[in-house]
Amino acid sequence: MTTPFWPDSSPHFLRCRHAVRGFADERAVVGLSGGADSLALVAAAAAEGIDIVAVCIDHGLQPHSATIAQQAAEQARKLGVPAEVIPVQVAAGNVEAQARHARYKALFSRADKEGRRVWVAHTANDQAETVLLSALRGHISPMRVNDQVTRPFLHITRTDTEQACRELGLDYWDDPMNADPAFRRVRIRTELIPLLADIAGYDVIPVLAQAGHTNAEEQQALDCYAEASVDVDTLAAMPKAVRTRSIHALLRENKAKVNAQILGQVEQLITNWRGQGAVDAGAWRVRRIGKVIVLESKNVETKG
Repeated sequence: MTTPFWPDSSPHFLRCRHAVRGFADERAVVGLSGGADSLALVAAAAAEGIDIVAVCIDHGLQPHSATIAQQAAEQARKLGVPAEVIPVQVAAGNVEAQARHARYKALFSRADKEGRRVWVAHTANDQAETVLLSALRGHISPMRVNDQVTRPFLHITRTDTEQACRELGLDYWDDPMNADPAFRRVRIRTELIPLLADIAGYDVIPVLAQAGHTNAEEQQALDCYAEASVDVDTLAAMPKAVRTRSIHALLRENKAKVNAQILGQVEQLITNWRGQGAVDAGAWRVRRIGKVIVLESKNVETKG
């Protein structure tokens, strides 16, 4: 395989290269869609000599999706990176959520085969959009590095990745779903963020992204103190922020539905007990019995 030529006078690509250097000791599976962000990530890792494999997920949601995935894989191979295409089936329901679930499941499975981590190409723009999207849901849940996923590009912008591809002469794919206003994230990207920038008089992406980073650090600190306890006295003695994280952990541990309303209602079972009924949490009901928080499956099985 021919080693590609990496130009020296490419400022945007250089920013991408700097972004991945902090993760140079990782062996990774990189999710490659063929878009500018993931293509720039693969190129930057290749230029830095990082041991990566590009994996292109074919969701089968659009015409010619298999061809698009194969083209993305071929782009990676031209950059000197091994690449493969993995087709997945997307379950019915929320298309974005189900596609994301299928994609990560495939990426984790591939990474586990060789003890690699999963890299994805989320940028500061994605972080900003996620902050606003989660705020509309009543809580802030920013993107952050965790034990399974690395996001080297969270401190660079989509402009950097697009310009980096142009500097390298790479043709990236524009997913038409990224311009479909039927998706809330698209309207945040194309309508809300430009409006906020107009009101503020400056680019709000760095500010929102930094707010996301700060919030992520605070959440990680709270996670150190949180525990998925079911004991009411233990939960009641916690500071509210830690208690909220503990309730969140308890629900997530049991694969229950979690949102701001559910968290608030479970909080009331602990701190404002008046004999109220169970809280509906998707496949579970959460109720208080004496001094214990109990999760009851709607299929009758009970956990407490």
